[in-house]
Amino acid sequence: MNLPTPPRRTPKANVLSTETPDVQPEDTSALAVLHNRPFLLLWLAQLSTQVGGNMVIYGLTIIITASYASSSAVGALLLSFLLPAIVFSAIAGVFVDRVDKRHLLVVTNIMRGFAFMAIVLVGNNLLMLYLLMVFVSTVTTFFGPAEASMIPSLVPKKQLLAANGLFTLTMNVAFALGFALFGPFVVAIASAELLIVIVAVLYFVAAVFCFTLPSSPKAAAESVTAGQTVADAERAVGTMLGQFTEGIRYIRDHRNVGWSLSYLGITGALVGILGVLGPGFAKTTLALGEKDFALIVLPLGLGIAMGILFLNSYGRYLPRRRTIETGMIATGILLAVLACSGPISHFLQDRASSTGLQEASRVVSLLSLVMGIAFFVGAGYAVVAISAQTQLQEELPEDVRGRVFGVLNMLVSVASLAPIIIVAPVADIFGREPVIFVVGGFVCLWGLASVLSHRRTPSGDGARAPSTPSGAPVDPMTAAIPPSDLGGGDGSAAPVAAAVLAAVAVAPKPGGRDRGRRDRALEDGETL
Repeated sequence: MNLPTPPRRTPKANVLSTETPDVQPEDTSALAVLHNRPFLLLWLAQLSTQVGGNMVIYGLTIIITASYASSSAVGALLLSFLLPAIVFSAIAGVFVDRVDKRHLLVVTNIMRGFAFMAIVLVGNNLLMLYLLMVFVSTVTTFFGPAEASMIPSLVPKKQLLAANGLFTLTMNVAFALGFALFGPFVVAIASAELLIVIVAVLYFVAAVFCFTLPSSPKAAAESVTAGQTVADAERAVGTMLGQFTEGIRYIRDHRNVGWSLSYLGITGALVGILGVLGPGFAKTTLALGEKDFALIVLPLGLGIAMGILFLNSYGRYLPRRRTIETGMIATGILLAVLACSGPISHFLQDRASSTGLQEASRVVSLLSLVMGIAFFVGAGYAVVAISAQTQLQEELPEDVRGRVFGVLNMLVSVASLAPIIIVAPVADIFGREPVIFVVGGFVCLWGLASVLSHRRTPSGDGARAPSTPSGAPVDPMTAAIPPSDLGGGDGSAAPVAAAVLAAVAVAPKPGGRDRGRRDRALEDGETL
């Protein structure tokens, strides 16, 4: 006798559940992970704070440049934002493990929102601005680990790659959106003070998003004492120093990792250098007002977006090492040309006028020339930074990837500070154009040194990488992605292609000797 099957009951939504009825655990695309409501809220909080933070840096740069015609003052602003992240990173990680991460996310966003409101009240008082930015940066040091630690508790394990990729993409895009698009736009139509008020509201909204997240209970709360927390913090600092030494040793023994680190350090330093010198260059060389700085920053942001799109479409067909070196050399040459843009523009205008082409003289005006150079510098920066980060992730063996990559990131942050400290006072003494020219020459020479170094390094005769029918090397991440995530049979790109590009930097890939020999073959630009 067949009993009637009882109707299947749909389980009620659980606030702590990381899956929604629309999302299947097998679906690992970036779009699928956004259907997960808790993760979507966390990502929106990240988007609000990342974009808002870059908007604030732009707004404060405008305020300081308008009040103090000094590159050193702008450099001190960037230092006040960067230094706490290095000093408190180890202690923050210990503290995050002791508290409810949801509460920490809410409190840190509210504290930063009020700090930004205070920035509006202090006006152009440099000391107070620096102190408030140190406070904001210190709080952010606790927010970052808590945010990253929440991801595994919000998404299924199979979706971690897509979730981390989306977070990495957001970090890269936030600079272009905040510093190069929304920041200049708000300042152009209103004021830098209104921009900071808008950012404060964004942080309060992010706090609301984080408040709706499921709780993440603190680990072993009952058994933890204040003394134990202090002891754990001391051990964390000791561990950080030990890992720092281990990272130096690993870099010394693996030259390819050292080169990749140098590329990331140089691109990170370029962001700081251009951020310090850019406003003064626009004001003195181009005779632009503070609000017109957007005319330079917007082409830079568009160039970064173009570089990302280029890598998304053609990066898998190009040898990664050669792509980085070409981008380095081209970026260095462009920076040198930027330093000489005034004489070059005058020469081209004189030639255009002497031939009777008045319209052509407008095309080669100083502002047009600088905007064009800024666009290609942005594209070169994106090509070098993203390719170098991807290559570094590929070259690190899986068993040491986590701790070594963390140490390398800290090294990049430290390396990025030195040029900012040196460049600002030097530019005040000798001028911005000579400094930009020297920086461009250094970047170009470093790219050439990389080319010569890898030509002298034997590539070995190990296993070769898979290749396309045309003989071009296949990008390992692209080969691992299901066809449904890459697009249809006509080769069209999927909407998640940009997220996949960023996910390469955090994707675990199998290590081993064969993979190392394959990567060395690709570094030498062989067509496999």
